[in-house]
Amino acid sequence: MGKLFGTDGIRGKAGIFPLDTKTIAVIGSSFGRILKERLGRNALIVTGRDTRESGSAIEAAFHNGAKLSGARCLSAGVITTPGVAYLTSTHSMDAGVVISASHNPFEDNGIKIFMPDGKKIDDSIEQLIENDIEDATQFDITDAAVDDSRAARFAEDYLDHLRSAVGKIDLSGMTLVLDCAHGASSKLAPRLFQDLGAKVIAANTEPDGRNINFNCGSLHLEGLQAAVLENNADAGIAFDGDADRSLFVDENGNIIDGDATLWILAQYLKSHGKLANSTVVATVMSNIGLELALSSVGIKLLRANVGDKYVLEMLLSTGSEVGGEQSGHIIFPEMSLVGDGMMTALLLLHAVNERKATMSSAVDGFVKYPQILVNVRVGQKLPFDSVPTIAAAAQELERDLDGNGRLLLRYSGTENLARVMIEGKDQTRIEQQAHRLADVIRKSLN
Repeated sequence: MGKLFGTDGIRGKAGIFPLDTKTIAVIGSSFGRILKERLGRNALIVTGRDTRESGSAIEAAFHNGAKLSGARCLSAGVITTPGVAYLTSTHSMDAGVVISASHNPFEDNGIKIFMPDGKKIDDSIEQLIENDIEDATQFDITDAAVDDSRAARFAEDYLDHLRSAVGKIDLSGMTLVLDCAHGASSKLAPRLFQDLGAKVIAANTEPDGRNINFNCGSLHLEGLQAAVLENNADAGIAFDGDADRSLFVDENGNIIDGDATLWILAQYLKSHGKLANSTVVATVMSNIGLELALSSVGIKLLRANVGDKYVLEMLLSTGSEVGGEQSGHIIFPEMSLVGDGMMTALLLLHAVNERKATMSSAVDGFVKYPQILVNVRVGQKLPFDSVPTIAAAAQELERDLDGNGRLLLRYSGTENLARVMIEGKDQTRIEQQAHRLADVIRKSLN
């Protein structure tokens, strides 16, 4: 058995190991027992799920397994990932469990576990659970009912938290188009923005268990762009299946990605004296245009590896206030250690309204540089700087860019591919540079 937990919990095809009923029950029992040993008492766990057809069965299997360890489980029903993280930290829970595969298609599902401090479980707990899964032979699952008696109250508490977290915000006069991806935000997001005064046009809010993320949500923005223009809306907001991220469309139908969102929010936070160390955390994939724009107003950009886990680690280690990814996964550590698409949307709208700006003008000062990505099949994955021909070619290219572009070399984590990514002012030129370096890598590593 390989390592089951990735950077975002366990994820795979629903009904197939490790997301089969028996294994989920073992996970519940194992985790409940680990908590009991550490706490000296039976644990209290809150669970929530997105709208996939497999969610209810997985949640029930986890509850039934956890109960065998003496744990008590409460279901928040269909709720966002950040909603579960919030409930865990504020409602005297010992842990929170989310059943979701985020932006993946409905056939997939997953489990991620939060502790009360908002962090995901550490590697030591993951290893103990994996050991129990490997050792499990006979495991009898009782068929006990899931306790969702507090689900409606949990949802209200989370919405109240969002309404108050950003401070006084009035969206009166704004027309917003929401794309809820037939996911966890389908009922919550329209209510939230309507309660704050906006005229809401909600799309993709009718989940049937199989349509989550299907040609909609944050991975498919074409429909949202068209709806914003058709309705003469002030903005469009797209969530993914578990609403831990959001992307935006301005009044002209242009996409505002995570980089542009960080640019707007960084300026807003700095103007309020809330940008610690004048630093923003992004990833190695964030556009150099963001780095140059932030630098022009005295803000430093730090780059973490791709993945919200690594963004969060750098945020906490540097004491920074905001970070995120191009995908729209934005984290505000003072508010939550988990990305929250609805909270991000509220903060962005608040920042834009405070400046009495339009969404399009709020992006002024951020120029996205052209980018090219070339994949090169390789026979071996040697460190690039250990191969003289590649190191020399990369150094020459860096000199050619002269601070007005960026080169990123990395290997695929799952295939024998080297990835050459270049950003620069001229598309034709960076394409030539990328293919020239790709040829050097191809000859050197094959």
